[in-house]
Amino acid sequence: MANLWYVMGKSAAGKDHVYQELQKRIPSLKPLITYTTRPLRLGEQQGREYHFTDEAQISAFEKEGKVIEKRVYQTLHGPWTYATVDDGSFSPEGEVSAVAIGTLESFEKLKNYYGADHVIPIYLEATDRERLRRAIHREDDQEKPNMSEVCRRYLADEQDFSEEKLKAAGITKRYWNMDLERCLEEIAADVVNYA
Repeated sequence: MANLWYVMGKSAAGKDHVYQELQKRIPSLKPLITYTTRPLRLGEQQGREYHFTDEAQISAFEKEGKVIEKRVYQTLHGPWTYATVDDGSFSPEGEVSAVAIGTLESFEKLKNYYGADHVIPIYLEATDRERLRRAIHREDDQEKPNMSEVCRRYLADEQDFSEEKLKAAGITKRYWNMDLERCLEEIAADVVNYA
C-alpha cells in the first residue's frame, strides 16, 4: 500500500522548498503534480512544479470524471485554476508513495478521495514576519513584481488556514520551518519511520 504525503501551509511557509527537498532526500517518493492555469513563475518548469495548462484541458478532465478537487482564485491577473487530477500517477493500492503540495481544502478532498489512512499531512509554519519577508523577496525576483498579489495571498491565508479549519481537518502536527535543514530532517524521519 502507498501513502500520499501532503505538504501545505500559508504562503511563503516554505512549501516548494520542502516539497522539492523531500523528493531529493527520499527518492522513493514520487511527485503528485497538480494542474494550474496560472502562468509559470521565473525558474519554474512545465511538469515539475505544476502541469501548466488552460481552462479547456481542465474542463476536459472534468468531463472525464478525473478531477479530484479544483480551486479557482480571483487574482489581480484574473482567475487562476488549480486542480488535482486522477491521471494515474498515484494509487493507494500501488507500491509507490507520493508527495504533493496544496491547500488545506485540497488536502481534505484528497483524504476523502483516497482515504484518510493514505493521505498524511505535512503542515508547515513560520512566523508571519518571516513569511512576508520571503514572499516579498520572491516577488521581487519576478519580471513584473506585484506586491498587491502578495498582500492578497497573505491576508487570504488567515482565513484559509484558521485554527478552526486546521482542527476540523485533523491537523495535529506542525513542522516549524524557520530552519529549513532542521525542518527537513524532522519531516524525513517521520516519512521514513511511518508505520
